[in-house]
Amino acid sequence: MRILLAEDEVDLNRIIAKKLISDGYSVDSCFDGREAIDVLSYVEYDAVILDVMMPKADGYEVLRFLRDAGKTTPVLFLTAKDAVSDRVKGLDSGANDYLIKPFSFEELSARLRVMMRTSFGIAGNVLSVADLSMDCAAHVVKRGGTEISLSAKEYELLEYLMHNQGIVLSREKIEDHIWNFDYEGGTNIVDVYISYLRKKIDGGHGTKLIHTVRGKGYVLRELDKT
Repeated sequence: MRILLAEDEVDLNRIIAKKLISDGYSVDSCFDGREAIDVLSYVEYDAVILDVMMPKADGYEVLRFLRDAGKTTPVLFLTAKDAVSDRVKGLDSGANDYLIKPFSFEELSARLRVMMRTSFGIAGNVLSVADLSMDCAAHVVKRGGTEISLSAKEYELLEYLMHNQGIVLSREKIEDHIWNFDYEGGTNIVDVYISYLRKKIDGGHGTKLIHTVRGKGYVLRELDKT
């Protein structure tokens, strides 16, 4: 999943981004509210983490821009303000959650998972398609009860496919969600990683789950209906 992190404290921004990347997220960082608004005007994210007090535009202004644009992207506020009135203001402004500084990264990760589940209409941390399962909390993938070892990008790609099971995703959409602005690789990167996943997920199994829809992209589903 691709996340926008807007936090003006440079060291904290880098630490949070590093933690999120280690958790398998693709992260774009910005350091003021105006930059966040500019990025949100043309990039779709699966979640946004906003510091409330930022230069040029605060978190409330960024959130207002997002909601006025009709975007329902889940938003988590980070702030040092711990008064009940501040939390109420943030939630009433359209934020999905509110985390007080200082915080534990484990709690941040858990809150993000909850927001993601709610956004995709999923009840628990385990995603499944046929005999393929993914425990998003433990980062464990199994097929037919056998654990599968995936790289960070393979895991991230599979998670995105599983969140959108049955939906055909174009190469462009996959690349936009899995690779951030720092990516400088080849144009066929999506095809390369789909190939990696197919070998690990479908190799040795009669029922294939990852399908190519000619001219449109890829889809994860139990039966190939194309």
